Amino acid sequence: MKFWEIYLIPAAFLLNKGHKIATYLYFEERGTIVTKEEVIDVLKTVYDPEIPINIIDLGLIYGVEMKGDHVHIKMTLTTPGCPMGGVIAEDVKRKVEAMEGIREAEVELVWDPPWTPDRISEAAMGKITK
Repeated sequence: MKFWEIYLIPAAFLLNKGHKIATYLYFEERGTIVTKEEVIDVLKTVYDPEIPINIIDLGLIYGVEMKGDHVHIKMTLTTPGCPMGGVIAEDVKRKVEAMEGIREAEVELVWDPPWTPDRISEAAMGKITK
């Protein structure tokens, strides 16, 4: 979906030795509006390198907040000392910022509530237990 900004621009015109003010509408295309669902779909392409499951199905994403072309993502890791944490967070940021319509993605690592295996989706749990 395209996003447009509308500006009202007053313009003075000289008519019969006087000024007349006219207002014009000016439309400027501002890009594509990205939905939260589209961001979540992109996050499904991010994997923990040590586990062949995407971070959505692992339950690592705690929140996605959209504000125009900025996205704030709250996520956790399976353990606070996860050696791949920086790699995963950078992958999230890079992939979300690559989306048309996103100018900036902020990734916030949070530890409360702590991650537990209960957060893993049923579909992903099926892959693990096979």
